[in-house]
Amino acid sequence: MEITLEQRKKAMDKATWWGVAVNLLLSIAKLIVGVIGNSTALLADGLHSLSDLISDGLVLFATHHSNVDADEDHPYGHARYETLATIALGVMLIAVALGVGIDAISHLLDPEDILIPSTLALVVAAASIASKEALYQYTALIGRKVKSKLLMANAWHHRSDAISSVVVFVGIAGAILGWPILDSVAAIAVAVMIAKIGWDLSYSSIQELVDTALEPEILDNIRQQIKQVDGVLELHMLRTRRHGHNALVEVHLLVDGRISVSEGHQISEAVEYSLIQNFDEINDVTVHIDPEDDEKTPNSCKHLPLRHQVMEQLQACWKDIPQTQHILETTLHYLDGKVEVEIVLPMNQLEGLDSAQLLSEKINQSSQQAECVRHVSVLYRA
Repeated sequence: MEITLEQRKKAMDKATWWGVAVNLLLSIAKLIVGVIGNSTALLADGLHSLSDLISDGLVLFATHHSNVDADEDHPYGHARYETLATIALGVMLIAVALGVGIDAISHLLDPEDILIPSTLALVVAAASIASKEALYQYTALIGRKVKSKLLMANAWHHRSDAISSVVVFVGIAGAILGWPILDSVAAIAVAVMIAKIGWDLSYSSIQELVDTALEPEILDNIRQQIKQVDGVLELHMLRTRRHGHNALVEVHLLVDGRISVSEGHQISEAVEYSLIQNFDEINDVTVHIDPEDDEKTPNSCKHLPLRHQVMEQLQACWKDIPQTQHILETTLHYLDGKVEVEIVLPMNQLEGLDSAQLLSEKINQSSQQAECVRHVSVLYRA
């Protein structure tokens, strides 16, 4: 079942507010126990958890603005607020990683500076690991459900905190057992991991902002889905881009150049419906109908006159053919740099003439005086 923007916003808000509550409690516990328990590592981890409150606020801000319906100023919606916030969150993770890494290296250079913490600090670190991992699992579950890169980014932020707490736990345990250097070695490894997560999140969102196409395998699946629609002869100029949790598709379809406008429109509607139904991320499809492959056709029709001018030229060619004053319908086909014309005449215009073929040949021959016209076909209706 498709999730509405309002349902998506409520789910994202709920997950984020749980994060706010847990981070607030952990920050207070770590800061207090870090001071009284003589643990510099736990104190730093408390400041790390405190910084998570900033990221949670960022997520709440983006959630509020990105899940708003499209309006006149934002015809494609507001999803890229979420993209921008994801980049900011990725940068924040990289900054945290640098801070953890620099601190760990400084302790490696001066291991005597590490204090021996109390057992209470070890208990708080263990509680932090459990609570942050649970928060990661819950946030990631909602993020996948509502297809939110931002929520997934925040989920990884929670996991980075859990890993950070693992480092603190190992460091405290190592210090208690007499190996304080373990804290710094593990912290450097975790810093690299956190930095990679931050880079991956930022890079994918930056790619979205510069309108990078969808992944090649998804593009192949889109092409196959379009080709299955009845009436589509070929496709070209397939362009895609991400827009927050959605994807936009633009495509040119080659159809029979002599079908009606309404049938061409119906084919485009069928393609749009097929893509939206079969690809969860696609929510907007723009289809351009081509009567011929404009990438391969050597003679463009862009220079040709429109109906009013074409008919003016033909009426001048037909001035000596009185039957053309009674045309019932006229259809123009712009193909391969020329106009092909179909006209419908009433059957009563054939009275006194040897045959319909004679009149058709006369009309077609006189039409050759118009430069833009290749051929005129004449049909008759009772």
